[in-house]
Amino acid sequence: MRKLSLKELNRVNIAQFKDQPKTPLVLVLDNIRSALNVGAAFRTADAFSLEKIFLCGITAIPPHREILKTAIGATESVAWEHAEDVVELVQSLREDGYTILGVEQADQRTWLQDVRIDKTEKYALLFGNEVEGLDDRLMPLLDTCVEIPQFGTKHSLNISVCVGIVTWELFKQWRLE
Repeated sequence: MRKLSLKELNRVNIAQFKDQPKTPLVLVLDNIRSALNVGAAFRTADAFSLEKIFLCGITAIPPHREILKTAIGATESVAWEHAEDVVELVQSLREDGYTILGVEQADQRTWLQDVRIDKTEKYALLFGNEVEGLDDRLMPLLDTCVEIPQFGTKHSLNISVCVGIVTWELFKQWRLE
């Protein structure tokens, strides 16, 4: 066994990435304090060819040194937009036909492994602040609240890890099942 070289990975370039079909999923990052987490979300969005990232509230926007550090070029490939008001954005996404999935610990949640997507629909995944979680104003706007089961002593996962886990689970259903 040997590791593959970068050339052997045969990755698309930015122009090819922008032209290829996208997974019908957008990420909404609201009031994310760490620009490193934002950069990691860009890397995940690039890896799974997501439609777009919306950066809301105080969430840092490119070009920010820490975003660029972890995104490693994904800010150039992944479409993104800043939206000041997350509630207005989510209402607009709903009007555009997106199913709204919030990732949060809530009394009425669906475990991640039980979420089933409709491959004919498009989805928005909402992630909130590292400490406060999703803005309370968003909870009534959710079609589904998704939670990742956890069995340790901590109350939550880092947002960059959470974005990766949830995105991978949905991506599998679109592309691999």
